[in-house]
Amino acid sequence: MSATLLASIARTTAPQTMLRRFLALDAVVTAGNGLAYAAFSAPLGRLLGVGQTALFELGLFLTAFGAGVGWLASRRRPPVFPVKFVIEANYAWAGLSLVSLAVWFEPTTAGAAWIPAQALTVAGFALLQQLALRSAGESSGAQ
Repeated sequence: MSATLLASIARTTAPQTMLRRFLALDAVVTAGNGLAYAAFSAPLGRLLGVGQTALFELGLFLTAFGAGVGWLASRRRPPVFPVKFVIEANYAWAGLSLVSLAVWFEPTTAGAAWIPAQALTVAGFALLQQLALRSAGESSGAQ
C-alpha cells in the first residue's frame, strides 16, 4: 500500500471520517482476500503451500469478517466496542499469521513471502484504526 494512497484516504480533519475510511479499506481488502481464498482455494493453496480446506475455511471467515467491518464503516459514528474488537482481532490475526509459519504451515517460497506481508498489512490496518479511534475519542471529549 503506498504512502500516497494512505495520505489521500486519511486526508480529512474529521476523525470519525478517517476511522470510517480505514475501516472501509480494511473491509474491502479483507473481504476481497476472503473471496479469493474461498473461490480459488485449490490453486492458491498450491501456490502458497497452505491446505485447500484450510484456505477455503479461512476465506469464508474473512469474507464474513470483512462484511462486518464494512457494516461498521457504514455507520455515521461506528460504535467504539465493535471497532476495538476489530482492532484487537486484526492484531491477533497478524500475530497468528506469523506463528502459523513456524507451527502449522509449511509454505512455499510464495507463501513464506505472502503470509508475513499480509500480516504486516493487517497490523497496519489495526494501528491506523487505533490511532483514528483515539483521535475520534479525543475530538468528542471522550477518553
